[in-house]
Amino acid sequence: MGKLGDMADKAKQLAKGHPDQADKGVAGAERAVDRRTGDRYDAQTDRAADAARRSYRDGGSAGH
Repeated sequence: MGKLGDMADKAKQLAKGHPDQADKGVAGAERAVDRRTGDRYDAQTDRAADAARRSYRDGGSAGH
């Protein structure tokens, strides 16, 4: 696996160990994108945030 994939795996493992902190980061990123785009992509950012949360909360393989 390449460096980016390795970093993503490490980030996912850290998020699994600290899900509350990861939730804050996901929510902050979602808010920032919504703010920058004037909420034009709100439905997409909601889905992306949910998929991110599932990837470390449920142990799922979101996006795979």
